[in-house]
Amino acid sequence: MNAKKDIQSPRALAWQRFKKNKLGMAASFFILVVAVLAIFAYYIIPDATPNANRQLLELSTKKPGFEVDMLVLPKENPPAPTGFFNRLLYGQPDDCTYLPYDSIRVFDDYTLVYLYNPEQSGSVRVQEIPNNEIGGSVHQKFLLGTDQFGRDFLSRLVLGSRISLSVGFVAVSLSLLLGLIIGSLGGFFRGKVDDLVVWLINVVWSIPTLLLVIAITFALGKGVAQVFIAVGLTMWVEVARISRGQIFSVREMTYVEAGKALGFKDIRVIMRHILPNILNPIIVVSASNFASAILLEAGLSFLGIGVQPPTPSWGSMIKENYAFIILDAAYLAILPGIAIMLLVLAFMLVGNALRSAIDHK
Repeated sequence: MNAKKDIQSPRALAWQRFKKNKLGMAASFFILVVAVLAIFAYYIIPDATPNANRQLLELSTKKPGFEVDMLVLPKENPPAPTGFFNRLLYGQPDDCTYLPYDSIRVFDDYTLVYLYNPEQSGSVRVQEIPNNEIGGSVHQKFLLGTDQFGRDFLSRLVLGSRISLSVGFVAVSLSLLLGLIIGSLGGFFRGKVDDLVVWLINVVWSIPTLLLVIAITFALGKGVAQVFIAVGLTMWVEVARISRGQIFSVREMTYVEAGKALGFKDIRVIMRHILPNILNPIIVVSASNFASAILLEAGLSFLGIGVQPPTPSWGSMIKENYAFIILDAAYLAILPGIAIMLLVLAFMLVGNALRSAIDHK
């Protein structure tokens, strides 16, 4: 009985070795936290409008920790309330207008509002608003300040994680689909099929990745979906190369020959018997591809051919705010850069931990 309990599958042993890797576990926890924040962003961030795009130009480039009082003015035609999943995906448009102010004086029929003066100079702007048009007052604190358009920077930074994780997930999925199909064909059938696969891999491999992504993006057009497809179409090569090499060593195994002898179709032998036994190195490569996809998307958005405004992306946020590096608001460009660095580092650490756990020998 004890001997049976001590027998564990290779994957169970690999998981135990992975759990002992503190850096890998910490990186996995960080990725999990970022994923949860990205999924439920519109229920967490202060600005839950679509793309966190509530612009208050009076509050442009305010420092982290900035606080202000704002009047709430209900709109005449407020948007219809959205359901749980609709808000989860797209946010909820504001049903009111926010008016920053320095002070107010309330009278019987109207309220005299001394509007917020960012310069704190002698000029004072005053607005008279009927009391029945005021829905209340809120005090808001911008933990990371505001950008040049007066938008809550924390909200946009958290929401930008959606693009990075989404492009990584879609790109890795596409690369796995194409890479495994092409690599399996070359490794299993050999001959002219393998020669064609090797030629295709060498051609794509010889083209600089960023240039190839830019070319595909120009061909497909600008937008979120186009970036996902473009990045995914350039990352299948390494998966195909590794899967082809692994199948070379596996296709002569006894269980593969037994499948052929029993009359199983080639597609069944590949899908049911070969691929499950070569997934370990593919998983490791996918983790590094995830990091590469995040960097590629950030680079495309920085160049202006990736995700388009007002959709928040860490790369586009750096582009919008890089001029502030030489001014007194450098954090507007530095914080998205740090976010990219930490997420990429986390995936690289996870990949290294997986490699150590799987290739234990």
